[in-house]
Amino acid sequence: MDISRRDFMQIAAALGLVTVSNGCATTVAGKNPATVNLKDLYNFDAKGKVTILHMCDLHAHIKPLYWREPSTLISAPNLTGTPGFLCGEAFSKHYGLEASSLDAYFDTHMDFEALAKQFGKMGGVAHMKTLVNQIRKERGQENVLFLDSGDTWQGTGVALKTRGEAIVKVQNYLGIDVMVGHWEFTYGKERVKELIEKLDAKFISQNIVGDDPFADEYEELIFEPYTIEERAGSKIGIIGQSFPFTSTANPKEFTEGWSFGLRLDTLQEYVDELRNEHKVDCVVLLSHDGFSVDQEVARKVHGIDFILSGHTHDPSPKPITINGTVVVIAGSHGKYIGRLDIDIQDHKVKDYEFKLIPIASNIIPADPEGVKLVNDLYAPFDDELNEVLGQTKGLLYKRDTFHSTFDQLINDAIMDEMKCDIVFTPGYRWGTTVLPGDDILMDNVYEMCGITYPSVYTFELKGARIATLLEDIADNVFNENPLYQQGGDMSRLGGVTYDITVGAKAGKRITNLKVGGKPFEPERTYIVSSWGGNLQKAGENLQEDKIRPIYDITRDYIKRQKVVNVSNKSNVTLLDYDCGCPQKGQTSC
Repeated sequence: MDISRRDFMQIAAALGLVTVSNGCATTVAGKNPATVNLKDLYNFDAKGKVTILHMCDLHAHIKPLYWREPSTLISAPNLTGTPGFLCGEAFSKHYGLEASSLDAYFDTHMDFEALAKQFGKMGGVAHMKTLVNQIRKERGQENVLFLDSGDTWQGTGVALKTRGEAIVKVQNYLGIDVMVGHWEFTYGKERVKELIEKLDAKFISQNIVGDDPFADEYEELIFEPYTIEERAGSKIGIIGQSFPFTSTANPKEFTEGWSFGLRLDTLQEYVDELRNEHKVDCVVLLSHDGFSVDQEVARKVHGIDFILSGHTHDPSPKPITINGTVVVIAGSHGKYIGRLDIDIQDHKVKDYEFKLIPIASNIIPADPEGVKLVNDLYAPFDDELNEVLGQTKGLLYKRDTFHSTFDQLINDAIMDEMKCDIVFTPGYRWGTTVLPGDDILMDNVYEMCGITYPSVYTFELKGARIATLLEDIADNVFNENPLYQQGGDMSRLGGVTYDITVGAKAGKRITNLKVGGKPFEPERTYIVSSWGGNLQKAGENLQEDKIRPIYDITRDYIKRQKVVNVSNKSNVTLLDYDCGCPQKGQTSC
């Protein structure tokens, strides 16, 4: 993307550039902002000869976008405020970010609208490729590995309509070497295998085993558990860890016959095998466990040098070292690439350097080949995806623990069409951000709800059952043991308000539940609409004549509204946390 010298200088003047020393982010000092250039953004204290590039949770966002980080990131009391559960001011303080810097814009929600106008969009594979080319040129093509922690093939209209193939073409263009998966599996087993055949990278996973006694792959690994890659004369052993809760977090029919799990016992066996039998110089776990879970993995499995995490979308400028294992994660949506340089001597890791590099698409030029590729991939669907459905008066964003304006918009659309009492919308972390006053495109709607099981179901459900389901969801999200958290934010509810005590015992967290402003009645039968899960299987009297894809319902609602004005006031009140909002207790404001 071309920008004028004047625009470049305005951006550069406010740019908070970061390098890393001993794994710790530091601000570039003594630099006149007027002379800042791409060399400063690329600046890195190179170590050794091996470089690993890392991305995770692209969610098929191959164009530049806006993505606002969460303003609440609540978990169990023992976890909130630790890496993986930091946001806003707490994140800035922990990582030493300068206010209103590029890093503060990329890593937090603070002053997002103003900084978005100043710095522009983020990510985009054509811009990522420019950075990757620069690093490969600097370090030598033969010395660089590019690893992908998954959630790559799913999340946009172009991904959905090509059943993932468009994104595989993008991975091949970027030069991905190894990947693992999660949402990839929602295309179904056969399609996953077809796409792997088209993929230049290796797809590995040590934690997926056949569990169909009538299948040839019964009790056998579905994928290779690891790969050994040689770079700069060193042997790098890479073990794959796909999302361990895939068959429960997503409909089981997509992976029927495959068993998922953490499988820490076999993970330890593969680490030992790589060390003792293959004599590798460095062991890397390429993971989609989630940042907090992988910190637990580092405590329980020994001999891993680096864990490259994914799933929870955390940007982490500073690595975490636990029992000698270094854990890093590279955010989401193509906003970042992690660069990890490794100094290997005498067949051991002696030192490393890490930097989380923001893909500032107004600063890093686009690779022309990538621009053409993306345009070609979108071309068959441009008429539909570029349709302007309406405008938004306020900021439409996705992430937060309990509430987001884009999810509220989806809930409003479902309630308007289905005339139900309650809406359940899943707490998915992927999506997009639309700035106040901007057009809402059909592409944006797909970016929020473009899944392979998009149907909205309407059915009857007893109040007592609803209360139990809410408590079960809360226990998944707020369990004090990260190994029992399957990921995702709290389900978003339409038509409902409630209070929550996150630190209370399981089954006792939610109180003051109201439906339509009236006290909740456990004995009453409510009309419920839901999508993105299996809740309809718990209900009765399914209204089969009302089943429609969520993206069609949302599209039609925005068109009817023309200008949407979604309240940013949460429907959930936290009783044991003060988020710092002017309205004490509200989860967002």
